[in-house]
Amino acid sequence: MRCPFCRHADSRVVDSREVDEGQAIRRRRSCSECGRRFTTSETMVLAVVKRSGVTEQFSRDKVVRGVRRACQGRPVDDDALQQLAQRVEESIRSAGVAEIPSHEVGLAILGPLRELDGVAYLRFASVYRSFSSIEDFEKEIADLREAIAGSTEPDGAPEGREPEDPKDTE
Repeated sequence: MRCPFCRHADSRVVDSREVDEGQAIRRRRSCSECGRRFTTSETMVLAVVKRSGVTEQFSRDKVVRGVRRACQGRPVDDDALQQLAQRVEESIRSAGVAEIPSHEVGLAILGPLRELDGVAYLRFASVYRSFSSIEDFEKEIADLREAIAGSTEPDGAPEGREPEDPKDTE
């Protein structure tokens, strides 16, 4: 690392700290030539490889913009969209790779969006998965209903209702 004061090419690390929830590292350095100290910041660049082969830096804002279109007219606020984008980024970064196909970003969006709003999920999925027929929508709606039913009936009783008296079922 070059010293910003004397341009000497050698410096030593005095202190390192994680910042931004581990997404970056701040290093305090000392120049071996002039002795002055300076700070550097290292961030992991997450690249998205598009279908065309073009690589671009991952952007939470781009995720929010895409999902916002699917949520148009739905009761979803900006905070929820920001949280969704953060969850997507965290899941992608947890894979531990520097480059990820755009297809994987779309898959990472579908899960949290399904939990956030069913209609927005269907809109996004229809474009992302290139639905071409009514049957595609019907299958996705059936899968969505099944997922909702599975999450609302953990003990076999529909959500909001008390289970029947066990004496009555014996």
